Amino acid sequence: MAQESPKNSAAEIPVTSNGEVDDSHEHGFNRNDLKRSLPAGLGLSETQITSHGFESTKEGVIEAGAFQASGQRTQTKSGPVILADETKNPAMEKLELVRKWSLNTYKCTRQIISEKLGRGSRTVDLELEAQIDILRDNKKKYENILKLAQTLSTQLFQMVHTQRQLGDAFADLSLKSLELHEEFGYNADTQKLLAKNGETLLGAINFFIASVNTLVNKTIEDTLMTVKQYESARIEYDAYRTDLEELNLGPRDANTLPKIEQSQHLFQAHKEKYDKMRNDVSIKLKFLEENKVKVLHNQLVLFHNAIAAYFAGNQKQLEQTLKQFHIKLKNPGVDTPSWLEEQ
Repeated sequence: MAQESPKNSAAEIPVTSNGEVDDSHEHGFNRNDLKRSLPAGLGLSETQITSHGFESTKEGVIEAGAFQASGQRTQTKSGPVILADETKNPAMEKLELVRKWSLNTYKCTRQIISEKLGRGSRTVDLELEAQIDILRDNKKKYENILKLAQTLSTQLFQMVHTQRQLGDAFADLSLKSLELHEEFGYNADTQKLLAKNGETLLGAINFFIASVNTLVNKTIEDTLMTVKQYESARIEYDAYRTDLEELNLGPRDANTLPKIEQSQHLFQAHKEKYDKMRNDVSIKLKFLEENKVKVLHNQLVLFHNAIAAYFAGNQKQLEQTLKQFHIKLKNPGVDTPSWLEEQ
């Protein structure tokens, strides 16, 4: 006699046409019965039971989900899980910047010490280095000329002030001494004329000082700042070049190849920076030389003509020199306007 095969509990679940479980069926079916009927390792939340009716072409689908306390069923939607990007932590970003700066500072310091001890090699552009040395030497000489010109201006100002006071004293005595009226008058006129010419010469010297000061402390200093940036880029370039050379001399395996690749990338970035700064320095030195020749040519001509006309007593030539360079003198006795009046 053929033995009757056991029935599957899932096949006995009555369903309606819309897939709802018919609770009114005489055979009750609870959650525990469903769990026992499932194969081992299959979760309840992953189960879908489909019942095909013989009298209807529609199929009902029962999705088992998590049960709430009230006994109602909630369906879980399946699909790809998208994780939102976490917001960057500012503290971690700062910490990373400090780490990179510390590593770069360490490499550069090691390179500088190695160069001073004669153990490390350095990249040298002989032509550019010679131009930089000449520029620094010229800057010291121009600063000395500027200092001496400022001393001359101070002394000339004191002399002009003394001549003006002496002229006033002679003029006063000329009015009070009838016997020496003409003698005191001549000396008063002479001192006043010398004071006037001295003020004209003082204006030319101050203009010379202002122009040379702009050349030395602004134009040349700006170029030297670019030179300092170039030297810093050169040290960084040599530091990363040395690291790459040391890695290339070592073994090549799975651990060292990523380090070599990263070192090669950093070396290339610093090489591009070094080449850019070297090109910037070369361009600035070229323009500085052209500007320096033009400025100093005009200022030296002004200084010579003014000094020569003053000591030759040629007042007309002295005034013509100031007009040639568009120098306006401050009228004696007129106070400088305040910053409120200038506004």
